[in-house]
Amino acid sequence: MKFDLEKTNKMVSHYTEIIQTLGEDVNREGLIKTPERVAKAMQYLTQGYQQDPEAILLGALFKEKYRQMVIVKDIDFYSLCEHHMLPFFGKAHVAYIPNGYITGLSKIARVVDVFARRLQVQERMTTQIKEAIQNTLNPLGVMVVLEAQHMCMQMRGVEKQSSVTTTSDFTGIFKEAKTREEFISLIK
Repeated sequence: MKFDLEKTNKMVSHYTEIIQTLGEDVNREGLIKTPERVAKAMQYLTQGYQQDPEAILLGALFKEKYRQMVIVKDIDFYSLCEHHMLPFFGKAHVAYIPNGYITGLSKIARVVDVFARRLQVQERMTTQIKEAIQNTLNPLGVMVVLEAQHMCMQMRGVEKQSSVTTTSDFTGIFKEAKTREEFISLIK
């Protein structure tokens, strides 16, 4: 990834001030390059703002008569909670039923990454993935399920180590219970 020098320098200044405010010596050997490393890490972790999910899906669009469920499951994702800027991470399961067009399978995983690499809440991310696929491919239906662990719940607050949050959203033919149940049985 190419880093924006102006943005990096501005963030370095802020992270230097934050570290000093915490009571640390930014000139200590282990912290000398920390503000720059954090600035670059944050740009990498939020690069989804500069990416277009619809362009990604259209980059590998193929005319195809296939009209059965296409599932890409167990897509690893890592995101940052917009409330605490702590990580949440887990698996995404995405299905769609084509309506004349399919997309490259890796493009589904890339769309998950686009929305994960933003300051996020899991509920919105679920819907954004669904809407990007529905609006771009115009399939008969889309279903997205995210399962995630939230460090803001594990490291602070209630400190519940084993909790997993599951969200789902769907369109079209997935509104039928039978279709949703098939998807759920196939991702287990």
